[in-house]
Amino acid sequence: MEVIHLSPWDLSIAALLVMALALLTSRVGMGLSKGLLVAATRTVIQLLLIGLVLTTLFEHAALHWVALMALIMLLVAGREVMARQARRFRGWWGYGIGTLAMFTSAFTATILALTVIISPAPWWEPQYAIPLLGMLLGNTMTGIALGLDRLTTTAWQQRRMIEGRLILGQTWSESIQDIRRDAARSGLMPIINAMAAAGIVSLPGMMTGQILAGTPPMEAVKYQILVMFLITAGTGFGTLGAIWLGARRLFDERERLRLDRLA
Repeated sequence: MEVIHLSPWDLSIAALLVMALALLTSRVGMGLSKGLLVAATRTVIQLLLIGLVLTTLFEHAALHWVALMALIMLLVAGREVMARQARRFRGWWGYGIGTLAMFTSAFTATILALTVIISPAPWWEPQYAIPLLGMLLGNTMTGIALGLDRLTTTAWQQRRMIEGRLILGQTWSESIQDIRRDAARSGLMPIINAMAAAGIVSLPGMMTGQILAGTPPMEAVKYQILVMFLITAGTGFGTLGAIWLGARRLFDERERLRLDRLA
């Protein structure tokens, strides 16, 4: 099945929809029009650049180039996790907690899929490694950002209650247990909703792309199931790990609440 190629005019028609949305949000005073236009511009520039990079990478496949690309993706994702939080940890902790959690969860799930499940030759084949890692990092980034934001914001709002529990003799873990649970729910809710609605309310992106490219629907479905499970595991373990590290950082070695560690 031949792929239908899109012209710049085709893309400009879709861009008009975003511009119309920006105009509407401006007219009703929502203050989102500038953000929408900037995000749309960044989308075009970033995707065009990554298209050029991936074209070169696929033509000159080598493990060190794939590893470099993966490292850049991880570092950028770590910055985005920190940038989206209302109250974030000061210093390198704000960047390091999310980055470490994503590295541990998303990279582990990606390497497992490449070496055990999909098994391309070589196992780091960029055609499989980069898109798979990108999907896992993107979803894990969202879960961690939501979870940490809920954790730090709620801890700030309920600091009196946490300190009261500490005075009554609870440990740091017990005093913030309810907040950690709510933060984990916030981080995992998007991927749970995505799994629950997959195939009924929406066709996930990877499956849609493969079908548009001519892949048999059932083969696309199998890949999408694999990806959804990997994303869920990566997001879940990454979010839980980041929330535990973040919660521990809110207390010092004497188990005193230290909100001065938040910016």
